[in-house]
Amino acid sequence: MPLLASIYNPPLFYKSGHLSTIYSGLFRKVNGVEQKRERIYLVDGDFLDLDWSFSEKESAKVVILLHGLEGDAQRPYITGSAKQFNLAGYDACAVNYRACSGESNALFCSYHSGATDDLDAVIQHILKTKVYTEIYIKGFSLGGNLLLKYLGERDDIPKEVKAGLAISVPCSLYSSLKQLMSFQNIPYSNRFKKHLIKKLRIKQQQFPDNISDADIASIKTLKDFDDIYTSRAHGFIDAMDYYEKCSSLQFLPKIKIPTLIINAKNDSFLGPECYPHKEAESNHNIFLEIPKYGGHVGFYGPQNITYTEKRVIKFLQESI
Repeated sequence: MPLLASIYNPPLFYKSGHLSTIYSGLFRKVNGVEQKRERIYLVDGDFLDLDWSFSEKESAKVVILLHGLEGDAQRPYITGSAKQFNLAGYDACAVNYRACSGESNALFCSYHSGATDDLDAVIQHILKTKVYTEIYIKGFSLGGNLLLKYLGERDDIPKEVKAGLAISVPCSLYSSLKQLMSFQNIPYSNRFKKHLIKKLRIKQQQFPDNISDADIASIKTLKDFDDIYTSRAHGFIDAMDYYEKCSSLQFLPKIKIPTLIINAKNDSFLGPECYPHKEAESNHNIFLEIPKYGGHVGFYGPQNITYTEKRVIKFLQESI
């Protein structure tokens, strides 16, 4: 599908990618979303916490919301999305990845950009225990990569899954990593690293034989974290093996349902390979929109409703 034209044009202050990113991540507040938590248990003995919010009227449609790196289901970009979907007549299931719901998970492994088995477990749980006939999935950043990989790697996507919606997606994980490790992104990368190491110290207490003080002390960059923990805990050779196998870019040609990707041109987290022009042009199911502005999971909009929160609902209304 050819590149979609974007009409997003925010106020002057929010034309800055960094300011848009920072406002969304640190200052935006969303009220009026009541979430009900459900815990589901996985076949490997671990658990996931799902935070549900509902439309005023009984609905046959549900959207699964997937957060980004070190996020959770209470982040404003998740609750803001849930609120707009609820108002539009969709129920919302916001997933907290392993170790992201305020409680460390049971196993040494946790979550990563390609952990699609966990997403499939959520979908199967919904199909077995709920009465929805239409499932939509919206992922942000890491969650967007997870979504796109899931849609493209499998031939057994349930028929109830109707569309994918991916925002600020690092389609090439290594390209995104190089951007995050650049000078302009040092505050972001240091913040991510701080949170990741804090969780890793909890893992060390749970599994002292699996991670040492020397291992943790050797983590100077996000790539080091993926070499020391992500790859070891999840069956990859090293960080580069993880990035290669889990980047969603390679799976885009096989996506078979309508999928909207919105990556801002001024997103400082995304490298050139994260803008899949060629893949979108060759697959009529992929709709790629590259607004000039928006930052990373920013997209400020009036009345505390982001551009992407409105845009994805319009996309579903027009495409499904």
